[in-house]
Amino acid sequence: MATVLAPGETSDFIGIRFQKLGKLYHFKVGSHKDLAPGDYVVVETKRGKQLGQVIAFIPPDEVNRQKGVRAVQRRATPRDLVMKQVWESKELDALITCREEAARAGVKDAKFVKAEFSFDGSWLTISYTTENKKLDVRQVQAALGRVLRTRVEMQQVGPRDVAKVMGGYGACGIPRCCSTFLTEFSPISIRMAKEQGISLSPQEITGMCGRLRCCLVYEYEQYVEAKKQLPKVGKTIGTPHGEGKVVDVRPLRDSVIVQVGEEYHEVTRAQLEPLEELEALKKKAEAGCSKHENGGCDCGAKSAPADAQAEGE
Repeated sequence: MATVLAPGETSDFIGIRFQKLGKLYHFKVGSHKDLAPGDYVVVETKRGKQLGQVIAFIPPDEVNRQKGVRAVQRRATPRDLVMKQVWESKELDALITCREEAARAGVKDAKFVKAEFSFDGSWLTISYTTENKKLDVRQVQAALGRVLRTRVEMQQVGPRDVAKVMGGYGACGIPRCCSTFLTEFSPISIRMAKEQGISLSPQEITGMCGRLRCCLVYEYEQYVEAKKQLPKVGKTIGTPHGEGKVVDVRPLRDSVIVQVGEEYHEVTRAQLEPLEELEALKKKAEAGCSKHENGGCDCGAKSAPADAQAEGE
């Protein structure tokens, strides 16, 4: 996720979003030095002119310069904003037309999920998903161009993007994260579920899109950091209840469940005694100093046996 400047701070670069939950794209302020977050501007993109909203100022060292950074062309006028609403109202009809043309062309392996016009209607983007890697949708694209008299781009998207467009509720009972606040999808692995002790059954870790749930990443770092301070399952430790074996770890409670004999106790990290570490330190102390074998030892390790011998005499 891009870093943004704090409120009140400015920069020669701004982050612009073209959709409500879209990615943040970087542009130069150019001659429009009075721009502020919330303003609407018109910029030139690979899809022609687009109308977007200024979200925040971007620190110069955080700007993505790989493909060059274009400058803002102009502020959006009231007419631009009205035209955007007009073309947005036509997107559903365009999507229905797309599905009709796909049916005529015999395209059955694709699901067309979204139609999006540019603010002036000069460009139409159709988002679709398919598992057929060899599917050719150029016939549908050409037919749409003739019917709607605009430039058409066919954009293949993944299952997560489809879920974001479709909306709905997640397994937790509230609207899906991807449809409410997520602007980018983070990489998610099965290891994140393991670290948090979540059941690995597909019903528990799979979202409505058929992929690993986005929420698995939310507390992952906190679990990893918390578990570093706690003993692992199977380790023998000392507790106020006696010596026992760790059978479960509760990172967010900063405690472990320890089996002492036939009983189980929850013990906090402050109450634990690391028996293995203490035993290792004891053996090291009894072995004497290994750093000053030729004399000159001032750490006290060598003098301990001598003192003990003197006391024996």
